Amino acid sequence: MSAQEDTAVSETPGIHDAEIEQLFGAGGALGGAVGSYRPRHSQTAMAKAIASAIANRGTLIAEAGTGTGKTFAYLVPALLWGGKVIVSTGTKTLQDQLYTRDIPTVRKALQAPVSVALLKGRSNYVCHFHLERTLQNGRLTAREDVGYLREISRFMKTTSSGDKAELTKVPETASVWNLVTSTRDTCFGSECQYYQDCFVMKARKEAQQADVVVVNHHLFFADVALKDTGIAELLPAANTVIFDEAHQLPETATLFFGDTVSTSQVLELCRDVLAEGLSHARDGADWARLVAAVERAARDLRLAFPEDSVRLALNQIAASSVFFPALDTLKDCMGDMIAVLEKQAERAETIQQCRDRANEILRQLENWNVLPGAAPTKPAADKPGKEEAGTEAPQEKQFYVQWVEAYSSSLQLHRTPLSIAPIFNKQRESTPRSWIFTSATLAVKRDFNHYASQMGLWNEPAESWPSPFDYEQQGILYVPQHLPQPNSFEYTDAVIDAALPIIEAAGGRCFFLCTTLRAVNRAAERLRAEFEARQLPYPLFVQGEAGRTELLDRFRAAGNGVLIGSQSFWEGVDVRGDALSLVIIDKLPFSPPDDPVLAARIAEMEKQGLNGFVHHQLPAAIINLKQGAGRLIRDEGDRGVLMICDPRIISKNYGRRIWQSLPPFKRTREAAVVQEFFRQQAASRAEEQAAASQPEPDLA
Repeated sequence: MSAQEDTAVSETPGIHDAEIEQLFGAGGALGGAVGSYRPRHSQTAMAKAIASAIANRGTLIAEAGTGTGKTFAYLVPALLWGGKVIVSTGTKTLQDQLYTRDIPTVRKALQAPVSVALLKGRSNYVCHFHLERTLQNGRLTAREDVGYLREISRFMKTTSSGDKAELTKVPETASVWNLVTSTRDTCFGSECQYYQDCFVMKARKEAQQADVVVVNHHLFFADVALKDTGIAELLPAANTVIFDEAHQLPETATLFFGDTVSTSQVLELCRDVLAEGLSHARDGADWARLVAAVERAARDLRLAFPEDSVRLALNQIAASSVFFPALDTLKDCMGDMIAVLEKQAERAETIQQCRDRANEILRQLENWNVLPGAAPTKPAADKPGKEEAGTEAPQEKQFYVQWVEAYSSSLQLHRTPLSIAPIFNKQRESTPRSWIFTSATLAVKRDFNHYASQMGLWNEPAESWPSPFDYEQQGILYVPQHLPQPNSFEYTDAVIDAALPIIEAAGGRCFFLCTTLRAVNRAAERLRAEFEARQLPYPLFVQGEAGRTELLDRFRAAGNGVLIGSQSFWEGVDVRGDALSLVIIDKLPFSPPDDPVLAARIAEMEKQGLNGFVHHQLPAAIINLKQGAGRLIRDEGDRGVLMICDPRIISKNYGRRIWQSLPPFKRTREAAVVQEFFRQQAASRAEEQAAASQPEPDLA
């Protein structure tokens, strides 16, 4: 060992297993601070592994089964020995939970003198400039926005953070938020008159000074791609980066390392160009005519695909298609509009902004169908930070797939990396620090190869700790018999026929998880009619009829509800106790076969001699299925049934690999066994309620 290496080791903080054992033990600091705390061997072991990775500035892939307590397992070593720590989690809801509940609890228990900051994307903070502008011009798109705007104006007089999550009176989905927050394109930065009071800048400054910064994956990867979230300044100083819900990273990173431009963006730009041109340079151009040409070109591009829903790779679009001439026309019209905006830009900052946005959209359109091997167009010089997102070396071009996606009123042009591994590895290799990737679902039968290859974490240590739950006693895996193949026309109706007697036996209290929105709608239609015909008193909650948080709150409060949802309810949802006792999954969650990115990835894998189904589609589906199955047992007292309706889990050779990756429930194919299970559960609940209602004995 060299003298330099010896010095490095001697400076490593002293992290001893005995200290971790004491902290997580029955009489340890955590037990005294958390009333319901119980020592778990797997949690302690996980904390030791993370502490070791932190001490050695290493990387660790850490899978921890539901109930392990992984949040405390990484927070304890992070707060005590992690130095400057960035914790990134899957959603803003989990981000708020970490910041307001979990970290304060652990910090108090450990008496750790660390400062903590919460950092979100700029669209989460009210913007002084855009609020004032909206109050003045009153361009509101919905009647209820008038009242919401009044609430936001009052909120601004009392808030210290400007975080819209604090204002619960205005729904997160309200359209008015778009008018009172900024985007990367509509922020004036240091030139803004409100710069000193800017909530985004205040949040970033607090994050700079804090020991622990809580972000979410979207924010983290938006920064890596765009250098526009404030994390760029944080990363150089960070000793430790922890990704919770790390199974989401491949999809999130793919989103930000790619490039997407849509006709909706063009139409929004046109509306702003017209408004700003008429406000500040009425005599500078025939704004209505100029904008109309671009709008018409954008709509013609959308109409190149008459279908309402289509996903096609670039090489699947016929050379004779009207799409390519329509795309050229849009680019020409955008160029004409940019020329006018360039001449009028000095008349108002808002016109300059429109020019910059138009330049960026045109750059994306030009880059989208650039030929393999050709260098993409560089961003305009006045848009620093985009180089990383759009100027990769020509030899890297083959790692992207270009494809279109048509919706009812818009068309999106995507440029998606086939693999994020090389891009993310460049980020990881920049400065030595510890990287922790943790989730309940990272492996397939303790095999981490799929996840490691997606993230470029080859040869990095990976460990798995089992859940402390007694799944064999707490639940049943039920696969019904005699169902048709999932691609058959009558499949969803057959699933509902099989599910109805099980839902009735469970007394409602069910999540019905579907793999497509079409199945969600059909299941809702059938169950609503069946409940009414059979006079079953189960409230029905359907994805899309309200926001996710509202649906979950109403489901918990009902106690006997049935919630029907697709992908957004497969993970990040925690319903404990009797309100949820049955999870039904309609199909194995394989990605749709018409996905151009999936097809391109499989083709690339097969060039390398790999089997696309075995090495990509199957492990991805298993990890997704584990997330859905994980909704059932959330606590040591939970009991329930996981009903997987897809017959392929039994009939196909790969089915064994799937169910061996699931929690070790008892297994059955008999509906009568499930109905008896629920009958016994109902009897036990009735006994407990009867005992609880007995009067206390008179001891006088």
